[in-house]
Amino acid sequence: MKEAMPVLTAGTGTASCNTRSAEARCVPSVQVNKHDVSLSPAGLHETLALLTSQLRPDANHKEDMVFLKDVFSERSLGYLMKIHEKLRQYERQSPTPVLHSAASLAEDVAEELQTGPMSTEEKELLHLLTSPHLKAVLSVHDTVAQKNFDPVLPPLPDDFEDELDEESVKIVRLVKNKEPLGATIRRDESTGAVIVARIMRGGAADRSGLVHVGDELREVNGVSVIHKRPDEISQLLSQSQGSITLKIIPAIKEEDRLRESKVYMRALFDYTPLDDKATPCQEAGLPFKRGDILQVVTQDDPTWWQAKRVGDSNLRAGLIPSKQFQERRLAYRMKMGTLPNPKSPKKPASEGCDKAGLRRSFRLSRKDRQGSSGEGSELGETDFLTYEEVTRYQQRSNERPRLVVLIGSLGARINELKQRVIAENPHRYAVAVPHTTRPRKPHEKDGVEYHFVTKPQFDADALNNKFIEHGEYKENQYGTSIEAIRSVQAKNKMCIVDVQPEALKRLRTAEFKPYVVFVKPRIPESRRRRSAATSPGGGEHGRLTDEDLQEMRQSAVQIDQQYGHLVDRVLIKEDSASACTELQGILERLERDSFWVPLSWVRT
Repeated sequence: MKEAMPVLTAGTGTASCNTRSAEARCVPSVQVNKHDVSLSPAGLHETLALLTSQLRPDANHKEDMVFLKDVFSERSLGYLMKIHEKLRQYERQSPTPVLHSAASLAEDVAEELQTGPMSTEEKELLHLLTSPHLKAVLSVHDTVAQKNFDPVLPPLPDDFEDELDEESVKIVRLVKNKEPLGATIRRDESTGAVIVARIMRGGAADRSGLVHVGDELREVNGVSVIHKRPDEISQLLSQSQGSITLKIIPAIKEEDRLRESKVYMRALFDYTPLDDKATPCQEAGLPFKRGDILQVVTQDDPTWWQAKRVGDSNLRAGLIPSKQFQERRLAYRMKMGTLPNPKSPKKPASEGCDKAGLRRSFRLSRKDRQGSSGEGSELGETDFLTYEEVTRYQQRSNERPRLVVLIGSLGARINELKQRVIAENPHRYAVAVPHTTRPRKPHEKDGVEYHFVTKPQFDADALNNKFIEHGEYKENQYGTSIEAIRSVQAKNKMCIVDVQPEALKRLRTAEFKPYVVFVKPRIPESRRRRSAATSPGGGEHGRLTDEDLQEMRQSAVQIDQQYGHLVDRVLIKEDSASACTELQGILERLERDSFWVPLSWVRT
């Protein structure tokens, strides 16, 4: 049965009792020179100090004068005045929080610090992050940033308790605001009762702690909902003004409020809840795009997980299909013929590209690459693209640099881009020297331009899966070996390779931790721009035909469809110079920043 989500929103429920206790005291008049005292709010503590100095002794009120002077001279009162001034100055600046979860970020940093040996500075940082005082400060920061304040509720009617029967009933009063309630309701098929189906983690209902899964909803603002449909109840809630009063029969066993999960997933597909007829509540769904990082906060429901997008300011979790459920749906679609079979062969996007870069890039047709070691994969080709569990990773000083893999569509000329970046900084970057069976030329050195080997030796290495990819060109064999990559990394240099997209699956291992850059040329769209366009990446080959542009577009689309989920960064190549600068920036950040990588790469 479909669940309905109340679109009306509510704040946190509260109960309050106001009491006042005051002590009256006779305060004498004080003579103050009005020209000497500034009443500006920005100088309260200075005003207080000046006021103290302006007190005039009075024989009739000596004790009271001493009392006032002691109060005004109290150091803690001066500190409070200074804090007040700072807060007023800060308030006038209209600050906005950088993030809403500083406490969670501090916990993540503390956990990361404890995963390995720590320096003196790291130990000090860990001590600070785990101190109760800093935790309290960060908790207050998050409360303010999230505006998670207890609202002031109007008192319940005097005769409200008379309406309660002997059955256990809970009255919840919530304040309406712009935030979704974060709870869904359904009708129990056997009893007809309106039941709270699920609580969205981080939503208003979850934060209030007053509504739980399994609670039975009896009334909304005094209106009985026993014979109403869930959509009618949602409409009733949406029409409410001010506060909302709910009469609830609590569940026999209330749901335990669990700590949010630390499971993170990279989405490998696009998801739009409004297009998903299977979702129990479309309004509660979380839309996402391929490549988004999702924090799965609960997997209690094996079919529908609750998740948040990392970096999203929305605190409420949303529903997403679970990995198992999404895989079952894709398998069914394949069986019914509405989903292409991943095993079905497709024409490689790079077939027919320029021969100038063929020697180094091995832009070979599928026929030429039969038997290539690049056909193997740690990710089976029949795996459905759903989610990949990930974690944050930053390269440490004692670790080998990550492998950088370039793939490109037609016209990208990635071999030229790779060689240019390496030439500008040969001490930091290097290429994996390929193997070949062609004869060595007089000016060439073995192990520099190529590793020159015999054909039997090359065939034996290929048979033993020592190449990430290999093929034949003009009756000579060419291939890039795994050992060639390891040789570059052993010198503490970042190895840059450009490969056929099929080789990505072979390279995606914990050893290499590859960072994949998809390079595609900027393709003119309008006829006017197209008529003046030259070949992307330099224009050395003259003007492009309509057929050239169409093939380039199809190539980019096909690679994105088949391998886009393995790509970390897309680089749009306007020209060689700007593309080289952008790639250099990527490589520099790769050495100092942290990135999301598959959890299996860092799990010990």
